Amino acid sequence: MLVSLPTAEEPSVEPARFRIAEPLRAAQEALARAQDAAGIGVFTLDLREGLLHPSPAFCRLHGLEPREHYPLAALAERLAAEDAAAIPSGDAPPGETFYRVRDPLTGALRWIARNLEIECDVYGKAARLFGVVRDVTEQRAQRTTLAESEQHYRTLFEQMDEGYCVIEFIDGPHGPLSDYVHVTANRAYAQHAGIESVAGKRLREIVGEEAEGWLALYGDVLRTGRPIRFQRELVATGRYLELAAFRIEPASRRQVAVLFQDITARRRVEHLLHSKAADLEAEVVAQRRDRDRVWTLSPVLKVVTTPDGWIEAVNPSWSRTLGWSAGETVGRHVPDFFVPEERAAAEAALERLAAGGSTDLELTCLTKDGGARRVLWTIVPADGLLYGFGRDITEQRQAEEALRQSQKLEAVGQLTGGVAHDFNNLLTIIRSSVEFLRRPDLAPERKARYLDAVSDTVDRAAKLTGQLLAFARRQALKPETFDVGERLRSISEMLDSVTGARIRVVTDLPGAPCFVRADASQFETALVNMAVNARDAMDGEGCLTLRLDGTAPMPPIRGHAGAAGPFVAVSVVDTGTGIASADLTRIFEPFFTTKEVGRGTGLGLSQVIGFAKQSGGDVDVKSRAGEGTTFTLYLPEVAAPLAAPAPAGPGPDPGTAAHLRILVVEDNLEVGRFCTQILEELGHRPVWAENAEAALVELERAAPPFDAVFSDVVMPGMGGIALARILRERLPDLPVVLTSGYSHVLAQDDAHGFELLRKPYSAEELGRVLREMAGRRGTRDAMPA
Repeated sequence: MLVSLPTAEEPSVEPARFRIAEPLRAAQEALARAQDAAGIGVFTLDLREGLLHPSPAFCRLHGLEPREHYPLAALAERLAAEDAAAIPSGDAPPGETFYRVRDPLTGALRWIARNLEIECDVYGKAARLFGVVRDVTEQRAQRTTLAESEQHYRTLFEQMDEGYCVIEFIDGPHGPLSDYVHVTANRAYAQHAGIESVAGKRLREIVGEEAEGWLALYGDVLRTGRPIRFQRELVATGRYLELAAFRIEPASRRQVAVLFQDITARRRVEHLLHSKAADLEAEVVAQRRDRDRVWTLSPVLKVVTTPDGWIEAVNPSWSRTLGWSAGETVGRHVPDFFVPEERAAAEAALERLAAGGSTDLELTCLTKDGGARRVLWTIVPADGLLYGFGRDITEQRQAEEALRQSQKLEAVGQLTGGVAHDFNNLLTIIRSSVEFLRRPDLAPERKARYLDAVSDTVDRAAKLTGQLLAFARRQALKPETFDVGERLRSISEMLDSVTGARIRVVTDLPGAPCFVRADASQFETALVNMAVNARDAMDGEGCLTLRLDGTAPMPPIRGHAGAAGPFVAVSVVDTGTGIASADLTRIFEPFFTTKEVGRGTGLGLSQVIGFAKQSGGDVDVKSRAGEGTTFTLYLPEVAAPLAAPAPAGPGPDPGTAAHLRILVVEDNLEVGRFCTQILEELGHRPVWAENAEAALVELERAAPPFDAVFSDVVMPGMGGIALARILRERLPDLPVVLTSGYSHVLAQDDAHGFELLRKPYSAEELGRVLREMAGRRGTRDAMPA
């Protein structure tokens, strides 16, 4: 290899090397001092020379004098090691190794942990070892002490005479905390309880119907934290037990410890001293009293019915909650007490119960005074009857609804503030431009600039209202059937100019075409909005993937049920910073943005979800901070469109000027005057009616007849769509053009069949629509009868 030396004209590179080497040397020395202060030894073993180069900390840990290097033979003589592994060699395995050395001052053994890395030569043979050592004597002593303590506890646990176990409450099909699992049990458990291997088993699978009593006792301990001592028979094994139970803190662990012993023999002696008949009678009375007390005092609505739903008994809580007495209830059919629209669900639940399974359902129950209560029912079949347990959740549901309304008001407040802010900015531009235009000495070029500013600001205001209507799902869409794959190909080519050269755009498309019926312009806008968000998340550098999947179901999204489909799924995947979990629930709110001021309005994703919802789909988002984001747009998939028929022949030139007699229907006085003025300047003859009813009168007495009707959609009384439909029936050859800036009717019904001109419209747009309308009418008039 040839190295060129610097010539007289070339500056020497040596000073630059020194400038680089000096900070590096200082950093290495600082690292060595830090390792030495922390008691971490470092060494290098040159296997070819047989020399070990230790750090001062390495020497202290091994009782060696600090030296620059030690020959391996001398090291073996000087090192007071208890294990041969203390001397590193070429055969030493990489990774962590433990060995013992003896302290030369105290004679005590110390445990050393060594981490080793091996450097090989070009032939793959070990040439040099790099190692780090540290003293782990105290850590090993602590682990030994802990192990001895655990062994002591385990010995005491297994050798104690009393039975001992820890139980953990769990939720089950019978409700919250309706069962518990044996977490652990000692050897004496089986001796006293007569049940083997209970660890990991549930109470209900061990003792069956007896479980409710044990759950009530230990459940009270779990709820209150008060320990109890009692005696109780374990019916499953015929053992009589003396038990003590206490809660294991904290209460969130839901665990109770139980200590017990078998006192069956002692109880037999006691029973011999009392009259067996008296004891049995007292027990029956006590059980009946407990049962009646639970039935009477329980706040839970309890109903006993036949398998087909005829009521046999109700508890007092039924009467207290709904007002129906037991006499007014018994003998009637259960669905009679539910609101009519939910009785079908009750009948379906009875059919499921007839198959033997329990069920939970929420129904609205009628009260005697004509009101309604929302009740959550759990119904269990047993012994040929149905047992229903109901919890009144009316207040809970009302509180939830109040919370939802509060959240809606908060969103409306945020939306209102954002709209006011943005529109005030736009109005400021318009007002300032108009004030400048009023100056008599204004130069023509400045006048043109201010006029362009007003026009551009109006366009921006129209775009803002369009985004708001998209979020509110009130925009008037123009759906058409198109191939999503073709749109993605064209959009991906255009995205390079949006995302920048450092972002690679990848398109993943299936082989078969996928068709949807939606507004193609809004679809492209939604994709661009998601791509812009992805670009900002990647800070202008990364990979953006557009992926298309067809004939797929739509999964549940944000608590909304999914749908079987088929749906087309368009995914926009980026490699950006991701979205924080706290922001995932808010990203679709209007004017919510995490971008810097001036970099986003917060309406982009609002438009996306508004378009998706209005088109019968939804938007899902999956993201983790630092791992990128995937937005998936779901739209209903439709069949491929039929081939369009060939045109019948050339019609009149739509660009030909046509002077038409037009009926303008507009309830706003300023807009009506402005519209008629535009039409007059375009050479037409407008007649203005202030509402739909007046328009019908004008049409009846029109002479000559009108050539077209131009009507607003939202008006007092009869609306524009209703007027257009009447005219289609009475005058099918009369063209009708509708105009509106907002209409929920247009947003819900895209098949009204009339031409639509969105507000705000310009004179050029109005003239173009009228020319096209005149051209179509001319073509229709020219067709042979």
